[in-house]
Amino acid sequence: MPGAVPEEDYRQLSELQHFCFCRRQWALIHIEQQWAENLRTVEGALMHERVHDEKQTELRGDTLIVRGMRVKSDKLCAVGVCDAVEFQRDDSGITLHGRKGRWLPRPVEYKRGRPKENGADELQLCGQAMCLEEMLCCRIEAGDLFYGEPHRRTEVVFTAGLRERVVSSLKEMNELYQRGYTPRVKRTKSCNACSLRDVCLPELDRAGSASAYMEAHAQEEP
Repeated sequence: MPGAVPEEDYRQLSELQHFCFCRRQWALIHIEQQWAENLRTVEGALMHERVHDEKQTELRGDTLIVRGMRVKSDKLCAVGVCDAVEFQRDDSGITLHGRKGRWLPRPVEYKRGRPKENGADELQLCGQAMCLEEMLCCRIEAGDLFYGEPHRRTEVVFTAGLRERVVSSLKEMNELYQRGYTPRVKRTKSCNACSLRDVCLPELDRAGSASAYMEAHAQEEP
């Protein structure tokens, strides 16, 4: 189909974090392959490694926990990995291969720190739920975010507005990626917390892209 996105170019649901924080940061990382780590990115990676290292299925009473579950949506042109999916035994749920009864899925995502003001975590979790819905032919009304500092869960209801934001964000990401376009600099207060603040420079607003700027300056006389 003309304009269809090949599966190898599906966007990772985790990219929604970067895209929501800053479209330019997302493009620098995922289009121009620029990357830099700071304390926040390292701590976040370590937390997810601990969760995914426990890849296993565990039954706790009427709750079946599946960790590190891979998900995909051809409608969204997106793929990802759920930190955990909890299947609650419920007569209104779906059947699972090798399991008796019916189960209702609920994605759970683990995050360092505290809830974000930009709603990036909710966006990623809703994207996971929408992938699960397509894979399992079901409806998922809510999921949970577990934050490291409060050390407690926060319920996220997957409203129509949140779902539409997932759809529009992934559509824009796929369009920008296929065009290979990096948005220009837009300074905000979030720039101080950006792991790419030393790569995304004000001069890039004239140079066009990080790679072009760095290549041009590498050729200058010392």
